[in-house]
Amino acid sequence: MSINIYQLARRQLSDFRLMNPGTCFEDPTLRFDEKSAYSLQDEVTRLRTEQGDRVAGYKVGCTGPGTIKLFGVAGPIRGTLFKNEMLSNGAELEYHSFCNLAVEAEMAIQVGEKNEIMFVFPIIELHNFVFRAPQKSLAELIANNGLNKGLVFPQTQWQKAPALYKNASVLSLEINGSVIDSGELWPMDGGPVASLNWLEAHLADHSLKLSSGDIVLGGTTLGLYPAQVGDDIKVTLDGQLAVQCKVKNSMR
Repeated sequence: MSINIYQLARRQLSDFRLMNPGTCFEDPTLRFDEKSAYSLQDEVTRLRTEQGDRVAGYKVGCTGPGTIKLFGVAGPIRGTLFKNEMLSNGAELEYHSFCNLAVEAEMAIQVGEKNEIMFVFPIIELHNFVFRAPQKSLAELIANNGLNKGLVFPQTQWQKAPALYKNASVLSLEINGSVIDSGELWPMDGGPVASLNWLEAHLADHSLKLSSGDIVLGGTTLGLYPAQVGDDIKVTLDGQLAVQCKVKNSMR
């Protein structure tokens, strides 16, 4: 299958809107490298912003042991975040607004005018957890925007300078009162600075850059876990509840 990025981007966006993302990867003749995958992601982003969505920042993904083991591939990779998918603490998620909803506990960064780290804070990342090709690849992950479908913010008191979080702090994901996974705050040696430095260099290679106020997901040491209707999802930091959401049923 030959690749026309512009046509494929329109198909990708249509599939995404229909909660059926990435159907092109079911085609066994599709040959896609990482460079083409980023071109596709960026063209979908252009289409989304043309239709009224606004970029809120970026994610650095596939860096921690949990996701590397689950996906069978190692990043880092970049995804794009959108303002209309930023949710507040306590959000009720409509299950059918996702394709195979899955969640991660993660730390986020907010940057200032000179890309300095203003705050870091725990979040819940939301995903369309779908791979369609016979073998998982970074190209499919990148083309599907790192599987991202938004995130849930904590209350503002959790927005702190990195130094205010202890190096030994533990981030945990709970579903229905049970701890599903726990781990360190940052997956890359060097903490949030390492994630941000990688992202800045990567964006420059793609003629992109951060803007003041952007949110950056720094990756996670934890895994990615499915969520079902009725699930109560919480992220704790050193045992203290930081951010939560619930999954409710809804009709398409």
